[in-house]
Formats: sequence, structure tokens, C-alpha cells
Amino acid sequence: MIELDNIHLTYPGHPAPVHALRGIDLRVPAGEIFGVIGRSGAGKSSLIRVINLLNRPTQGKVRVNGADLTALSQTELRSARHQVGMIFQHFNLLSSRTVFENVALPLELVHERPDVIQRRVDELLDLVGLYELRDRYPAQISGGQKQRVGIARALANNPKVLLCDEATSALDPETTRSILALLRQINRDFGLTIVLITHQMQVIKQVADRVAVIDAGAIVEQGAVMEVFTNPQQTITRSLIDEILPQELPESVIARIRQLMSSEPSNQGQLLRLAFSGEDATKPLLSDVIRRFGLDINILHGQVDDIQGQLFGSLAVHARGASDQLNAAIAHLREAGVVVHNKELSHV
Repeated sequence: MIELDNIHLTYPGHPAPVHALRGIDLRVPAGEIFGVIGRSGAGKSSLIRVINLLNRPTQGKVRVNGADLTALSQTELRSARHQVGMIFQHFNLLSSRTVFENVALPLELVHERPDVIQRRVDELLDLVGLYELRDRYPAQISGGQKQRVGIARALANNPKVLLCDEATSALDPETTRSILALLRQINRDFGLTIVLITHQMQVIKQVADRVAVIDAGAIVEQGAVMEVFTNPQQTITRSLIDEILPQELPESVIARIRQLMSSEPSNQGQLLRLAFSGEDATKPLLSDVIRRFGLDINILHGQVDDIQGQLFGSLAVHARGASDQLNAAIAHLREAGVVVHNKELSHV
């Protein structure tokens, strides 16, 4: 369990201090993959470095596995950090050491026996698929392989928590998918708690159990990934989701809606934005609504995607019919678990 209580972080600055974090409260259950997403400068890296106290908060408490890190002495903190591994955007490998030697470094620093180091590093290199490259230097391997070395190194001391600071943002999409699959495997096989910091909603979509959105140093929204994708509450969240599942209607669709407006003198038409997930994505809900409420429905825009094996879909439809039937249809869809946003065509 990771608990952040009322975390504030202020950096000295000129002409005024920089408030990097503002009243952060987070709970990350043990064994979960928790994503934190935000734009550049939102406070993501400051936040993740607070968890292992590489950044000491100006105010607030940090608890990891029941220990209040902010109350520990420097000696106690060094010991506690062995339970918190970390991987970085730019790998941070030592160019003068081989793949094996980079992974061995944390064990050497705690004066582990050579035979234990040999066995542990071999196990980790086999886990990340790099055993055959153990004698190569960082300059001789690819970016994805470097990140696998970074993951193996972070696991050397058997941590209970793994922190990932933009761990895939320097990688191509295919390599990113393979690294995220490896992190998911590690999470499942070892019950490791993973905190992912990213600006890529695709990363959150692929691997996170829950997500928090950070903006201007504050958490503005959080929840289960499917819940946040289905019903985002904040403008910044909708903007981030829009990069992979567009929330805004294309101009061509808006033009069609305006054409419909001109043919709706009785104002009987409504634009409905529907979001559905799981089993609801495979149910014939629209045809049921058409039959049950006698509506005319024209699909204007939509898509169906997969989020960690669960279907997620969004549709924009023009629904036409009597006002009471439209309202009854909307209520019926909501009762069926569909998120519905509706507006009169005149308000588009």
C-alpha cells in the first residue's frame, strides 16, 4: 500500500517559489498497477520522486508498506528504499559496465555475496529476456533492451514497489507494448505494486488498473481506468483520452448535424453521445430503443476499442421522436449502464 496524505512540494524560485504539488492525496493498494497521467509540467515526475523521498515534500506524509518515510532517519530511509525500485525514461545505465554488471550494481552496494549476485542477476536477465546479452555494454543494445536492463536492475533487491518515470516515452510503439507486457507479467507473477508516470493515455489504456489525472500540481480526477474512459469529468481528462479515443466530433460530423438542425423545425431531434463498456458493448441496445420507443436514430460517428480485454465504445447519434419518447429512451439507456450525454440540436 502506498499512501500520500496532503502532499505539497515547493521549489525555491525567482521571483517566486514554484508550487509543484498542491495537496495530493492518493491511495495505491498493494499489487495494483496505478497510472498517473498529465501534460508536461503538471507535476508527474515531482510526484513519483516523492514516493521514495528523492523529493522530500514541503508538507504531508508518505507511507509505503505501512512505514512513514517522512519520519525515518537517513539510515532508516536508505534501508526502506531497498523496497522501492525505480526505472527511468532515459535508462540511466552505466556505460562502462556490462548488462550483467549494471543489474548487479544494487546488490554490490548492499555487499551481497558474489554467488548470490551471480544467481540473482542470471534469474533477472532470464526474466527480462536478456540472458544471452549479459556481456554486452549499453552502447551495443537497443533502447528497448536498455529499458529491460533497467527493469532487471530495479528488481535486484526484491522490492515490493516499482516506480516507472516515463519508462516508455523514449521507445517506439511496438517496443512500448512489449515493455508494458513485461511490467504486467511482473505485476501478476510477483504481486508487485507498480506506479506508472506517463503523458501517454495509450500506456494507461494498455496496462493500468486505475488512473489519476494530475494538472497544475493537483489530482483533478481519478478512478478505475474503464470508468474514467467511459465518463471523464474534467476537460484535461477528455483532452488526454481524445488522443486515442476522440471525444470531440469532427467538423464533417458537426456539418451534418447542422444540416439536421435545418430539417428539425419542431425541435424534435437530439444529439446523443453514448459511451458503453463490457457486455453492454455487444448488446443490441439501439435497435431495442428504436423498437421500444418508436424513434428514428441516425448514427453520425462512433468507434469500438479494447481496453485490457474489455470492449469500450462511443457513439454520436441523432435521435428523432416525440419529446416524452426521447426522454424515456434516454432513461432506458442509462438504466442499461450506458453513459448518455444529450443536447438539443440547436445547442450544437
